[in-house]
This record gives sequence, structure tokens and C-alpha cells, in this order.
Amino acid sequence: MDRTAQLITPSAERSIAYDPPGSPHPLHVRAAKVLERNWTGASTVPSRGLYPHQWSWDSAFIAIGLRHLSPLRAQTELETLLAAQWGDGRVPHIVFNPSVPLDAYFPSPDFWRSSTAGHGAGAPRTVQTSGIVQPPVHALAAWLVHCADPGLSRARGFLTRVYPRLAAWHRYLLHRRDLGGGGLASVVHPWEQGMDNSPAWDLPLSRVTPAPARSFRRADLDHGAAEDRPTDLDYGRYVRLATEYRDAGYADGTGEFAVEDPAFNALLIASEHALARIAAELGAPGTARHARAERLTAALVERLWDPASGMFLCRDLHGTASDGRDLRGGASDDRNPRGTASDHRDLRGTASDHRDPRGTVSDGRDPFGAEAYRRGPLGTTSDGWNPLGTEADHQGPHETTPDRQNPHATEADHRDPRGPAPAPRGALIPERTVSGLIPLLLPGLPREIVAALLRTASGPHFGLGTTTRLLPSYDLLGEAFDPHRYWRGPAWFNTAWLLERGLRTHAEHQHADALRESVLELAEATGFAEYVDPYTGEACGATGFSWTAALALDLLHSDTTATHGTTVTADMGLKGGNRR
Repeated sequence: MDRTAQLITPSAERSIAYDPPGSPHPLHVRAAKVLERNWTGASTVPSRGLYPHQWSWDSAFIAIGLRHLSPLRAQTELETLLAAQWGDGRVPHIVFNPSVPLDAYFPSPDFWRSSTAGHGAGAPRTVQTSGIVQPPVHALAAWLVHCADPGLSRARGFLTRVYPRLAAWHRYLLHRRDLGGGGLASVVHPWEQGMDNSPAWDLPLSRVTPAPARSFRRADLDHGAAEDRPTDLDYGRYVRLATEYRDAGYADGTGEFAVEDPAFNALLIASEHALARIAAELGAPGTARHARAERLTAALVERLWDPASGMFLCRDLHGTASDGRDLRGGASDDRNPRGTASDHRDLRGTASDHRDPRGTVSDGRDPFGAEAYRRGPLGTTSDGWNPLGTEADHQGPHETTPDRQNPHATEADHRDPRGPAPAPRGALIPERTVSGLIPLLLPGLPREIVAALLRTASGPHFGLGTTTRLLPSYDLLGEAFDPHRYWRGPAWFNTAWLLERGLRTHAEHQHADALRESVLELAEATGFAEYVDPYTGEACGATGFSWTAALALDLLHSDTTATHGTTVTADMGLKGGNRR
């Protein structure tokens, strides 16, 4: 039997209840109907016309909202996606629905040729996928879905089943995608970062020779206005990069495009913390994962923080200092905000001081402030994998690593065996995008960086709470700003959701409340649009968009008053309507 079919139980296919007992909010009913219309029986499409398959980070965001309607369907959403995971651990950015005609979307399965071109990387044989990835929101989503109905989750072995796949996914990013050698994951195609057409990609893409226009046909223009979509020139470069990656057997580190992105890595860090919680729920210590998340946070600051911009920037690993801003180029930019550039100790203090900036001790305990987990029984998955193994925080289902580590060791025993990170190569890309604000999600950021990010978000470049209704995807003052063109200025609901959580993480509840209300108002007023004009709130792109409906539903169900006066909450420090 196909593994996807094994993961879907008959009850998961029933219609979800969008009219719960009592008097539901109208937005609840409308959002639920969007998710019901876009459900395929095994997963949820982003939109029926423009995006007729399953997308990776879309499904993670969708599951976060679905948990309020059907925890079972939310679990199924993630299980279906992870069933298409490759042998090397990567989670593909698209899982193709074989019933959809090939010409309905480009690049289609016959372009990616995953089962043949990806054979050496362990692409599945029974399902067609793309060969690139998207941001790793999945462990965070899995934890929040579990919290929605722990009893159902434990009865189905949900976390036991998904943990080894999530661990393998993270290991792929942390090892195969550490192309800069400093610990951060790199993206090898603009589509991987999720903000496909961002002006941050213009500089690295300028070195890519576009594929001939006659070599492909864009299906996206059948569903959206050309002035709102990427240009033909940009699309030609996307196609060239994807073609060369495919023809290289999806081997990492061989292409012309390699960028360390702040949002991608911030979501990886948040999901590392989530994996630590999942490990604890399954009866294993999560200390090593929390420690790794703290090291990744330090690397994020070391490699991508730009004091001059007041935010995090992307690093073009193939760039030069003349292309952009090199942190190593000037004395004022050479120092980390709490020490020296050569000091790889905890950015929040000295090597012997591991205190969290909020005042709690970060000695391997949960940095989010809650450790009261009920632990489930240990066991194996239906595939015979031990979800925790002998080194729960390091090993997954697909491979072993030569540097086996003891999960019960101290934090000092889990330091990177390669030693201190080298000086960053490449150059920072001097473009302010919303990606550089997403690290607000992380509770371990130095206080002065949090303060700088808040000033940048509310200042003239993004206008949070002043000139914009939702946070734009790109600098309002940037030369490439366009309020309607895909990721070059419009406001997106998923980035607003992430920023709302980041604001609550750092006790900025007034800003978070205002952002939450804007999301709820605009989601309903626009018919759950894909994205909106940041100034006017005018709908752009597709309507009836799944992650807009799901994340609005999550914000609607979140109890914001429960977090006031604290910096963290019980479900990952990213409050999302947990109904235990």
C-alpha cells in the first residue's frame, strides 16, 4: 500500500465542522469554508487555480490553523507532506497531485523529474515532487498541532511517527546546506526561501543567464496579472537555476546561487526548539537541541546582523565586498553587539554566563520557560525506526553521521567539532526585506538587537503601526518597491503571523494586538487574499488563499490576554490558540 494512503484514516476525510457549538465568529465560519474547499482528501492546496498541488511551508501554516477545526486533519496534512520526504532528508517544496494536468502549473513534474534526476538523493519513486525545499516551519507546526489535542496525537502516535522525519529534515539543512561553513543553512534557489521575487535576489540573480523564453510556458499568468507577477527575465533565471540543479542530480553546493537568509534560519531555529519539546514529550532530553538553537542564534547574529541597517540582511555567498555590505569591512561593523567578532562565546554575556536575557538560566532547560511535559511511551514507528534511538537529538531515519554524540552529554560536549566558525565569506545584500525582521521570533536575541528591530519595523522603512496597514515585504523607501508586485512590496499574512508571534515573544503586546486586528480585518475584508497592498489593504493575487484563512483562524482563536505581562507562552513561545 502507498505510504500516503497508510497515513490517511477514513475519519480524516470527513468534512470539517465549520459551524461549532455556540455562536462562532463569522470569520471562523468563512475561513473554515475556504479550507474545506481547498482540501483534496489528503492535503490542502494553497488555491484551486494558481497553486493546485501541495506546497511545503503552506501546509505547515495550514496545519496550524486546521488544528482549531480538526486536529486529525491537521496531523494528516503534515503526514502527507512528510511521506514525500527524500532519502537525504530534504522535504520537497511541492508534492504533485497526479490528477492535475501537467499544463496546469509550471514547473510541472516532467520538469523536475524527481524520481530519475533525484534518484541519487533518495527521491521517492511513487510520488512526484520538486527537488528544492522551502522554509522549515514543520516542527513548529507539528508541536502546535500536537498541543491542540494531545490525547488524539498520542493515540495515533503522531509525534512518534513524524519526529524522525523532522530530525532528518533538520540534519539535511544543518549539514548538506551549510554551504558557508558557519553553521547557517543556505538556499540554492529564490523559491526555496518562500519570498520568491524579493529584491534581495536581484543582485545574486544578475549573475545567472536566463533560460530562453521559448523553452518554457508560464502557467501563473493564466491566473494573475503580469504586472503583479515576476518578470519574464526573472522567471527565466529561476528556470535556469532549477534546470542546472536538476541536471546536477540535485547535488548541493554546485550552483551559482547560494544565500544565507535570516527568515529561513530563524524558522529553523524556532523549529529546533520545537523538536526539543517533541523529544521531551517522547521521553528523551531536548537539551542538545536547545543548545544547538542557541548556537544557531549566535551564528545568525554573527553572520547576518547589520547594525547600519538596524536589521538582519541576506548574505550572498558568491558575492564580493563591492557587491554589498561586508560586516568585516569596517571596525564599527566588525564587532558583534555584545563582544568581538572573534569571540564565539554566548552573545548575551561571557563564556561562563549562560543566562537568558530575560533573566532565567539557560543551562539546557527549556528556554521558553515551561518544562512540565507529559511523556509518552517509547517505541518504534510503523516503519521500524526508533524515533529517539540511542542519540535522539541527532539521528533520523535516513542516515547516520560519523560524529555520533551522546544525547545525555552536557552542552559543552555538543559544541561543533569543527571548532570556531570561519570569518563569513561573501557579502551582505544591502536590501531591507521583511525576512530581516522575522528573527524577532527568537527569544535568545540580545536585547539591543530586539530594540533595533522594533525601531526598524515601526520606522519609515516598514511603517508598522504608522503608515502601513500590514507590514510590507520590502522596504517602503527601496528603489524596487512596488505595492502590488509579488514579494516586492505587498504585505503577506504569513509574515504578519510570524511577526505577531515575535512581538509577543518580546512582550510588545500593544504592537502585537494592533497587528493581529489588522490581519483579522483584512483577511475577512479581502476574501482571504494571497497578499495585499500594504498601504490600502487592497486584495492582490489569489483569493480564498489557504494560509491566509488558516492563520487568521489561528489568530482569532489565540488568547492574547493570557500572555500579557509575560514574554513567553506554553506552546513554543509562539501563542497560537492552543486549546489543550
